[in-house]
Amino acid sequence: MQLDTSKPLDSAYLSPDPVAAAQVSGPLSFSPKLHNADLAPTKAAGRRWGGYSIFALWTNDVHNIANYSFAMGLFALGLSGWQMLAALAVGAALVYFFMNLSGYMGQKTGVPFPVISRMSFGIYGAQLPAIIRAVIAIAWFGIQTYLASVVLRVLLVAIWPHLASFDHNAILGLSSLGWASFVAIWFVQLVILTFGMEMVRKYESFAGPVILSTVLVLAVWMYLRVDGNLAWSVGEPLTGVKMWTQIFAGGALWLAIYGTLILNFCDFARSSPCRKTIRVGNFWGLPVNILVFAVISFVLSGAQFSIDGTIIDSPTQIIAAIPDKTFLVLGCLAFLIVTVAVNIMANFVAPAFVLSSLAPSRLNFRRAGLISATLAVLILPWNLYNSPLVIVYFLSGLGALLGPLYGIIMVDYWLIRKAQVHVPDLYSEAATGTYHYTRGINYKAIAALVPSAIAAVLLALVPAFSELTPFSWLFGAAIAGGVYYLISDRKQHFVDCSGEHFAVDSAQH
Repeated sequence: MQLDTSKPLDSAYLSPDPVAAAQVSGPLSFSPKLHNADLAPTKAAGRRWGGYSIFALWTNDVHNIANYSFAMGLFALGLSGWQMLAALAVGAALVYFFMNLSGYMGQKTGVPFPVISRMSFGIYGAQLPAIIRAVIAIAWFGIQTYLASVVLRVLLVAIWPHLASFDHNAILGLSSLGWASFVAIWFVQLVILTFGMEMVRKYESFAGPVILSTVLVLAVWMYLRVDGNLAWSVGEPLTGVKMWTQIFAGGALWLAIYGTLILNFCDFARSSPCRKTIRVGNFWGLPVNILVFAVISFVLSGAQFSIDGTIIDSPTQIIAAIPDKTFLVLGCLAFLIVTVAVNIMANFVAPAFVLSSLAPSRLNFRRAGLISATLAVLILPWNLYNSPLVIVYFLSGLGALLGPLYGIIMVDYWLIRKAQVHVPDLYSEAATGTYHYTRGINYKAIAALVPSAIAAVLLALVPAFSELTPFSWLFGAAIAGGVYYLISDRKQHFVDCSGEHFAVDSAQH
């Protein structure tokens, strides 16, 4: 079933880019199976994600506990202070470049990831990358909610020691206090999402300065404790080929960590007013922020090693040892706030849009978010987290597919279509639509995905390729993008002012 509107699409409903605006002029035909208000292009009046909002978004994500564990792991591997900085600088440059490519695409079209995927995979084929992204996000949403609830549980016992008596039984794998903490964190996140993306923006903007000021104070305190005498490494610093291998491997792994958000950054960038906003917000939020993060990670690791020879893997270990209960509570609260912020941006927004795209006429952003949050509880995420088989093979295997998906979408948009998108056809089931392909599926995208996915998964999971494992995201993206470019007919579809389709061979440009 298709719904044909009799009037042109409101210009306020479009990306402010003049090329995009010209492409979507004329009558709009869209299907309720592909369109609803949440999936529609962001209106100009709703583009409130300015430079600070994007900076705060990345501040939360960069300074989360998992990233500190990764950076401190580099120190534990033998990288010195400057080598840690170099590894994260390489990763920052890669993330900044790839994130901008994704962000510019989202800003111009104004559509979320499940819709932009229709451009390269087809209006129905796009469900494949969308579902892969959603499954990963739902699993990690549950796991991150559980990890945040552990921090809350420790915090509650520190404030009210008598609550420890509720922490010794087990109901489906969690104690009574564990369940209360988990449900509390889950509910807070759900409330934030209930108010939509604008509330997400406000919460991220609030949480960013909280965590940044907390880790800066913690780093200064640790630096003063050792009078500036930081341990530069845990032993003899790495040198030669092994050193540079570890530096570039660390940078590539940092890129892989951001593989999920690089893929669906358009969910946020679609609400930015211009490219410059994205470029500036990303610059301060990614390269600059990551270098500050690298320095803080080294100071915390080096100071603790100087004090007692201990190699820590999280700043929460330092906070837990703070003798003053007030500062301990404040530190725990800060990391709770940032964990919720990261979980929402990385693992809640994506599946909400994805599930909404599967049944737009029945599911809006809020209902889809509720379903994904409920699924995250039903999978009992603490059992997933405690299972190496699930984490290493299932989630890591799915994660290896993100590089190939990104490679196909970016090559299609930037190299084949030259950033020209007919936005209304992303919502149309018409057989003549630009993105209908063969019964709604672009089999050339699938053909490019299969070999690159196999290669990426093998590199990520097979021990024989362990030396190349850090680079699996890059290899997957390069293979997928290269194959897709070679087998594509490299034609673009446009719409002129009268709404008639015509094709232009990109080889002529």
